[in-house]
Amino acid sequence: MTIARIANWIGGKASQPHRDAWLDKFNPHDAALLCQFADSDAADVERAVSAAALAFPAWAELPPVARGQILMRIVDAMKHHADDLAKCIAVETGKPPQDAKGETAGAILLAEYFAGEGMRLFGRSLTSGMPGKYSHTVRKPHGVAGLIVPANTPIANIAWKTLPALICGNSVVLKAAEDAPRIAQLFAEMTRDAGLPDGVFNVVQGRGQLAGAALVTDARVSVVSFTGSTCVGRWIAETAGRRLARVSLELGGKNPFVVCDDADLDEAVHWAALSAFSNAGQRCAAGSRIIVFKSVYERFREKLLARVASLKLGVSVGCDLGPVMNRRQQQAILAAVERARQEGGRVLCGGAAPQEVDLAAGCYVQPTLIEGLALEAELSGKEIFGPVAVLYEVNNLEEALALANASEYGLTAAIHTRDVDRAMWFAQRVWAGVANVNMGTFGSEPHMPFGGFGASGNGTREPGVEALDVYSELKNISFLVRSKLIHSARGDTI
Repeated sequence: MTIARIANWIGGKASQPHRDAWLDKFNPHDAALLCQFADSDAADVERAVSAAALAFPAWAELPPVARGQILMRIVDAMKHHADDLAKCIAVETGKPPQDAKGETAGAILLAEYFAGEGMRLFGRSLTSGMPGKYSHTVRKPHGVAGLIVPANTPIANIAWKTLPALICGNSVVLKAAEDAPRIAQLFAEMTRDAGLPDGVFNVVQGRGQLAGAALVTDARVSVVSFTGSTCVGRWIAETAGRRLARVSLELGGKNPFVVCDDADLDEAVHWAALSAFSNAGQRCAAGSRIIVFKSVYERFREKLLARVASLKLGVSVGCDLGPVMNRRQQQAILAAVERARQEGGRVLCGGAAPQEVDLAAGCYVQPTLIEGLALEAELSGKEIFGPVAVLYEVNNLEEALALANASEYGLTAAIHTRDVDRAMWFAQRVWAGVANVNMGTFGSEPHMPFGGFGASGNGTREPGVEALDVYSELKNISFLVRSKLIHSARGDTI
C-alpha cells in the first residue's frame, strides 16, 4: 500500500524536504500508519521564510479592504470544504465527528470575523495641545510572521493565528503541528484556490526541535506567535526577545473550577465534566482542578462520578471523548496518575488505558478523577493535557479563591453559584485571564480576547481586536496646518 506523503508548502505549491527525510503519522484511534510528513530542517525553513519575505512588500501595500476580500474567499473555501476539513481533523486527532465539525464551524466563524477586519482595522484620532496640529494612528504590519500551532484543535489554531496575521498585512510561515500535518496542507491549498498571492502563506512540516527552532531564530521573522507548553514558550521568549522580535505566547493552564454550596449541582456537574474531559482533556483551558465546598462535596462527587461513568470513549458519532494525540502523551499521562497514587492520591475512577477490543490499540486514557492530593503534589500544579482532574474540598469562598490562585498558571477559571455577589467577588480576584460564571473553564469567541497571567502567557491576547496589537505596529502620523499658506477667495492671507 502506498503511504501518502505531506510535503511543505512554499511559494504557493508543495515543496519536498531537501533531505528527503520523512516522519510517520499514526492514527491515535487504532495506531494505523496514516501518512508521512516532511521532517524539515533549517534549510527548509530558510526557503519558506525567503518566500514569505519576497511576497511581503506587495501584500503589505494591498489595501486592507482588498486583503479582507481575499480572506473572505478563503472563508468561502473553508465553508465549501467544511466536511473535508472535519473528516481530516477526526482522523488525524481522534475527535468524534460532532466535535470535529464543531471545531471547523468555530474556525470558519473566526475567519469571517478577521476577514471583516479589512473594513475596520481601526486607528485613533488624537487631540493636540498645539494649534493647527492634527494627529492619528495607523496600523502597519511587522513583516514575516512565524506561527507555531499545536494539534489539539488544529484548524481552529491555524485560523486563530493566520487570519489576523494576514489581515494586518504580514506574510506567514506556519509551523504545522506534528500530529496534524494534513489539515495544514488542506488549508494551504484553500489559500491558493482563493487567490492568495504565492508566498504570502507558507507551511513547514516537521519537528519543533528542528523546524520550529529554526523559525524562531531566523532574523527575518519579525513576529513569533506560539501556542503550546510553558517550557517551550519560555525558550521562545528568550530567543526571539534577544533580537526584539514581537512575541505572542499562549501557554499552559491548571484551571480552577469552583462549586459553591448554593450551586445548581446538576449544572455544575455537567460543566465540570465538559471542562475536564472534552477533547480528551487536551485543552489549555481544561478545568483540571475542581474545588468544591465541603457541605456539598459528597453529593457533588457522587453526581460527577455517575456522569463520568456515562462517558463513552471512541471516535464514532455520539462518543464523548476520543484518544489523546499520540502514544508518548498517553504513557506520560498514565505515569503521572501512578505518581499521584504514590503521593497519596485516591483514584476515584479511570486511571488506566481501556481494555475494550475496539479501543485497546489506540492512545486512550479513561477519564480520571483523583482526590486527596496535597497542594505540593505534582498533579496539583503541573498541566497534564489529558482527561485527568483532581478534586479538592474547601470550607468557604475565601479558601476556594486561595486554592484557585495557588498556581503559577493563570489562564481560565469558573465558579458555580446562584449569588451574584459571590460570583463578582471571585471573578474580580481570581488570577486568570478568563473568568466564567456558571459555565465551563473554556468558551472564547472570535471577538473576545483569550490569554492568561503568569506562566500561561506573556500578556498578549488572541483573538478579538486585541490580536491586531500582536500582528501590527502602531504609527502616529501628525499634520500641522500652516495657516499663512491658506488664502481667501480674494487672494488675501487668512
